[in-house]
Amino acid sequence: MLSSLSIKNYAIIRDLEVAFNPGFCVLTGETGAGKSIIMGALGLILGQRADKSMLNNDSGKCIVEGKFIVNDIIAEKLKIFFNNNDLDFEVPVILRREITPSGKSRAFINDTPVQLSVIRELGLNLIDIHSQHSNLELGNHVFQLNVVDWYCDHEKLMDKYKIVYSEMRALQKKYNKIAEAAEQSKTDLDYYTFQFKQLEEADLVGGEQEELEKEHELLSHSEEIKTGLGNVYQLLDNGEFDVLSQLKEAVSIMQGLGDFFPEAKELHSRLESQHIELQDFSGECERLAELTEYDPSRLEVVNDRLNAIYSLQQKHRVETVAELIALRDVFDNKIQDAESYDEQLEKLNGEIDEIRKQVELFAGKLHDSRMKALPGITEEIQGYLSQLGMPNAKLHIDIAKRKGFSNTGNDDVYFLFSANKGVAPEEINKVASGGELSRLMLAIKTVVARSKALPAIIFDEIDAGISGEIASKMARILAQMANYMQVINITHLPQIASKGTAHYCVFKNDINERVETDIRQLTEKERVIEIAKMLGGDPPHEAAIINAKALLGN
Repeated sequence: MLSSLSIKNYAIIRDLEVAFNPGFCVLTGETGAGKSIIMGALGLILGQRADKSMLNNDSGKCIVEGKFIVNDIIAEKLKIFFNNNDLDFEVPVILRREITPSGKSRAFINDTPVQLSVIRELGLNLIDIHSQHSNLELGNHVFQLNVVDWYCDHEKLMDKYKIVYSEMRALQKKYNKIAEAAEQSKTDLDYYTFQFKQLEEADLVGGEQEELEKEHELLSHSEEIKTGLGNVYQLLDNGEFDVLSQLKEAVSIMQGLGDFFPEAKELHSRLESQHIELQDFSGECERLAELTEYDPSRLEVVNDRLNAIYSLQQKHRVETVAELIALRDVFDNKIQDAESYDEQLEKLNGEIDEIRKQVELFAGKLHDSRMKALPGITEEIQGYLSQLGMPNAKLHIDIAKRKGFSNTGNDDVYFLFSANKGVAPEEINKVASGGELSRLMLAIKTVVARSKALPAIIFDEIDAGISGEIASKMARILAQMANYMQVINITHLPQIASKGTAHYCVFKNDINERVETDIRQLTEKERVIEIAKMLGGDPPHEAAIINAKALLGN
């Protein structure tokens, strides 16, 4: 049950706190007193969107907090949710929303920050809010399917179906992605094959570009190299006044001086070493000069090879042979991928066929479960409709299988309704009046409320279009529902207000030229006056007070 609700700085609410009783709680108040505003604030902790325009005073935060007490059965169900979301489970379960003056919104579960989607999901397991516009859902086929599923209470079966359906969807998505890639690869295959073949035929070798460029440099300057080496050789060892001859004579002189000039021995040794080194250097120049030849045919081969490499580099916008080799491997892989797509698609087709069998199996079980529930749900709803003054009302539920699958199976559900004897049932939104919609929705909510096993349900003027004895019957049904869950009902009807086990009045206060909404639980004496006002206006006359006491006495 919703045990308490605290609202601060929201719309025309400055600071409001209310503790709710278990059982059947009724909320009354004049039109415009702020009942819908309280519902709007409650919606915040159930995950509805928020913005700073909701603030009563933009100098402070808006804070809405609700505390929920749950029984052991619901607690076990909630523990799974808390574990899945890494939250600590405690009772009471506290939901809180905060909106800052800048418009930033934060959500909390038991003081732990959570995403808005998490608090919204938890709210769906704690309370059901039937707003003034919810009757329009009766014509929605998704809502109609949900009604049948809530009644069937086959949540575990639905979970199994959703698992295999999700797997099938994932495989289909993968198949479509690969099929798209395969189609594209077939379009590009000729291009990849041509590019790969060109690079493959180039027979590229890592590092060859650098070697070829060095060779090209030598071949391009071979005559200059040969001439230069020859000239050096001539200067050192083959000229009229060659260096080596003169150096040899200097060595002899130093050797002679060594007999009587000790320092000359070291100089002789150093000079002799230089003579030997220059002899070796001169010989190397002669050898290299003889080896160096101008080879125009080889230069042409090197030129052609380099031009081929440069052309490929320019075409593919790369700078090295290594990059060309890597690109060749990329094209090769794309060709291999294109050839393997058919195999991948065939394998995925087999996997999809297998998982589809599981989807069909569980979808069939869901269908059977729904079909089995139809007699019971229609009988119970019609029973409540009879209590609500519609003994001739007929609800017919059709379930039709479709070819494709969705997240709930492959069933389409259609509610057909007739309020009068002898009138064939048709789609609800075509034949039902406002009052009939209210009674039908209450009958449906009453039937499925037990299956949903929620701690609380709120009806925001479900009695729209209802009056007189029908309102009294509706009140009795709401009171019966309150035997197994908390029912909070916002009403303008004294017949319904008088049946509540706890009565709350929403009112406005004029404070410092400002209007503020507040709420309080009424005493028994105050209830008499409040219901008398609903019967005969304010101030109530004596007959209205007597009538109010009679309603409360009943």
